Amino acid sequence: MNDETRSALLVTHTGRSGNTDQAHSVAKILLSAGFRVRMLAEEAADVPLADVEHVAGSDASADKDEIVIALGGDGTFLRAAELARPAGAPLLGINLGHVGFLAEAECMDLEFAVRQIAAGDYTVEERFTVEVRAELEGRVIAESWALNEATVEKGMPSRMLEVLVEIDGRRLSRYGCDGIVCATPTGSTAYAMSAGGPVVWPEVQALLFVPISAHTLFSRPLVVSPSSTVEITVEPHTTLAVLSCDGRRVYDLPPGSKVRVVRGSKPVRVVHLSPQSFTERLVAKLRLPVDGWRQKDS
Repeated sequence: MNDETRSALLVTHTGRSGNTDQAHSVAKILLSAGFRVRMLAEEAADVPLADVEHVAGSDASADKDEIVIALGGDGTFLRAAELARPAGAPLLGINLGHVGFLAEAECMDLEFAVRQIAAGDYTVEERFTVEVRAELEGRVIAESWALNEATVEKGMPSRMLEVLVEIDGRRLSRYGCDGIVCATPTGSTAYAMSAGGPVVWPEVQALLFVPISAHTLFSRPLVVSPSSTVEITVEPHTTLAVLSCDGRRVYDLPPGSKVRVVRGSKPVRVVHLSPQSFTERLVAKLRLPVDGWRQKDS
């Protein structure tokens, strides 16, 4: 195969109704445009195209791909980000789910979006990530990263979690709560927003800190510097906690564990196909009542 051949890695959830047909359509357009198309073996098996390369999960890498395309909802996008980020490959999300806040294009725009990719008619934006390390008695027990958020949450539904939070080495507060969300601007419209945090425009460089159901008079979400270090200590006398990164990588945190959250060394490179503003995306995805309840009928 010619080394000049353009290559795309296609990630989808073929177990869901309709996704297989859409993946088949995307692969055909890319192949006809001269792309080498690769898919994870378990997904490619459901897309009967002889020219699609099957990639074993353990060997999955986007190192030689021009682009990674995620067909599905936000969960599929986050899974594809795990493959795109290490290689620095641009990632395009095409929404086949419900809200699909991370996706750039919708299902009805699928063919047009893929043809834009084939024509090289797109731009790439770098999205802030966080890196997370958990230690217990000086021993590292977990290391990971997140595009949306890293959360420390209670591991027992019937028990309140007690944590000490420090920002840049200075104590901020102790919380009795269900957990703490440390989110990126990208993740500000996900779990952080559900927990009462602010929506932050993606180009803003910042780290969000949002307590979940905190039993205190001061439970305001905070926006801190992108260079800040957030440390969350699970109090020694409290219950088991759980560290979750983007809801995909989950680790147990015994009492006494300390979680350190900092800006990630590698961003996720996200593809844009149109000049649509974040304000327009916010209104469309959340179906915001732009006119408001006071608007008179015309």
